Amino acid sequence: MEEHGVKFIKEFVPTKIEQIEVGAPGRLKVTSQSADGKEVVEEYNTVLLAIGRDACTRKIGLDIPGVKINEKTGKIPVNDEEQTTVSHIYAIGDVLENKIELTPVAIQAGRLLAQRLYGGSTAKCDYVNVPTTVFTPLEYGACGLSEENAIAKYGEDNIEVYHSYFWPLEWTVPDRDSNKCYAKVICHIKDNERVVGFHVLSPNAGEITQGFAVAIKCGLTKEQLDSTIGIHPVCAEIFTTLTVTKRSGEDLVQGGC
Repeated sequence: MEEHGVKFIKEFVPTKIEQIEVGAPGRLKVTSQSADGKEVVEEYNTVLLAIGRDACTRKIGLDIPGVKINEKTGKIPVNDEEQTTVSHIYAIGDVLENKIELTPVAIQAGRLLAQRLYGGSTAKCDYVNVPTTVFTPLEYGACGLSEENAIAKYGEDNIEVYHSYFWPLEWTVPDRDSNKCYAKVICHIKDNERVVGFHVLSPNAGEITQGFAVAIKCGLTKEQLDSTIGIHPVCAEIFTTLTVTKRSGEDLVQGGC
């Protein structure tokens, strides 16, 4: 999109939208702010809000038994067994507070809840190692923790990040930029460099991520990645040859073939 002329203002959140001129499209003044307090004020003729969804829980009678909800979002806080603040009432899916809004997650959580309630199971839904993909023209796939969350959970000194740009074979003939695709694994050093985060930006990232998600659920380590023979020449092969760490500061730029 940047190559086609779209300007991105990164790491800024809109805080105010003011109408300057009525019409179709009219004029709007948008104020945005970064985490460090800097402001950007610009004018636009159109503003598109695509920022998630609300949970429609406020008018379904949850106040009668006393189920607590977040009044601002409508989301329902639960414990690790999906119990609400009323012990015999459970909630699953997109209405949960601080959980991932994905259909397969809701299906898995519902199935495991039924098995716990009626089948004698103790298995709980894993809300951390959830594979997901953003199906943009160049797909982004992820499973596990982001780098920021991994550092917050384990400490920066206990995290090793391996990463690399790479060039898909199908980009060779059209001679596309060899530094647009990106691979990253986040490892917990003190746990045998277990992979706690997986990220890939490439064609077919969803297909790649689904396979690696199984390995991550099984406790995948960096050593196991390194000892796996890659399939040449596929995009996922890059994860078997990652050597550059983020803390090393080594150059990732690829020169192509």
